[in-house]
Amino acid sequence: MIPKYLRNFRCLAMAIPLVVLSVMYSLEVHALDLNPLTIIKDALETVVEDRSIENIATDTRIKTEITADVVEKMGSDVISINSDVYEQEVMLTGIVENASQRDDAAAIVRTIAGVKQLYNEILIKSDLEQEQGAVEKWVDDTIIETKINAQLLDAKGVNVTNFRYRSVAGHVFLFGRALSAPENAKATEIASGIENVRSVANLVKVRSLLED
Repeated sequence: MIPKYLRNFRCLAMAIPLVVLSVMYSLEVHALDLNPLTIIKDALETVVEDRSIENIATDTRIKTEITADVVEKMGSDVISINSDVYEQEVMLTGIVENASQRDDAAAIVRTIAGVKQLYNEILIKSDLEQEQGAVEKWVDDTIIETKINAQLLDAKGVNVTNFRYRSVAGHVFLFGRALSAPENAKATEIASGIENVRSVANLVKVRSLLED
């Protein structure tokens, strides 16, 4: 039996090339909202996730292919698209000008080898403008995501490294894996309680370690 700290060290050593690869792809990104620092943070957090390094590597490959393909095929027409991958399932979020662009992004993802399921949660700009109406208060999605991260880290019984979360104009999307229904419910409760959050869509899969 290999001690956990040695397994984590091995995972970190294997994750470093994935970090480098992800950042190299991100340098080519103009239309996608993919911060290289966020990519590094996500890659390092995978060291303590409840899954294998091989599974993580596959997700990293899928994510980098999505980034490259969307930029190449959709270019500067895209306002903002985020992609999150967990256990080969993909969640797309962000904002585009029209439904055709939303569909185009989904079609690109479906051509990538290894994608098991796609959740297309991209929002249309005109719909958001109509929803906001006369509301002048600006919603800072970065602040919302930072608060979600901090509160999930602080919450008992929640493993934040198994979760992905995005805020788009105050609409929060939870993704990833919860090890129990109570953990999943807690994550939803935390996200719903953040100031300026308008809605929470929970796409998290509930599966215990015994089911692996």
